[in-house]
Amino acid sequence: MFQEAIMSDDDMKRALDSISRGKMVLIFDADDREKETDMTIASQFVTPASIREMRKNAGGLICTTAHNDICRKLDMPFLADVLAANHDKHPVLQNLTPNDIPYDTKSAFSITINHRRTFTGITDNDRALTVSEFAKLAKGSYSMNEEEAQVEFGKQFRSPGHIHLLNSTPQLLSKRKGHTELATAMMVMAGVTPSATICEMMGDDGNALSKEKAKRYADRFDLCFLEGKDIIDFWKRGGNKK
Repeated sequence: MFQEAIMSDDDMKRALDSISRGKMVLIFDADDREKETDMTIASQFVTPASIREMRKNAGGLICTTAHNDICRKLDMPFLADVLAANHDKHPVLQNLTPNDIPYDTKSAFSITINHRRTFTGITDNDRALTVSEFAKLAKGSYSMNEEEAQVEFGKQFRSPGHIHLLNSTPQLLSKRKGHTELATAMMVMAGVTPSATICEMMGDDGNALSKEKAKRYADRFDLCFLEGKDIIDFWKRGGNKK
């Protein structure tokens, strides 16, 4: 029988140290939510090798999160809001409103981007370039005003593209507790640029990889495995003060 284990503060600190050194960690959201484990890495450390690892060993959708401060500075809209704004022009979009997500109230999806130096945007090299350059812009945006940041965003990137951006909600982990917020909170606590690149781990049975198998993968490759409830608990107890 698979036994649940409570993560100690030392285990959490080991995970944060792994993130700060550019290592992958695995994050399981919750048994009553998506019940999925995401490969997670700080966006600033993404390389073609890490994109390849996610593509081959995880197999889900590779996405890049952004802290709400960055989303506001760059004026990153929620995709659902972009579609809603076009209901009059394209009435079918109203029929496609994502109001029946069984585990959430609103999708975190923002726009998709490619860096302007990419070719198709989908290769490991291209996606790594897009993510790593987005992380640089995200970090640099803190020292820019909104107009400067948004001009730079448009100068460096085009949309649509092959990297899906995810908007973190304000006050991390206060309302929404999805992978977007969990992974971004880990970046904040690790002291790196608050943008994570994540990818769901898929199983060979056509479903999400089970928690048990994800834990075995973590053990096999010496990766930290974290559950959302442990991240939330550590965050509330002051981990967000780093």
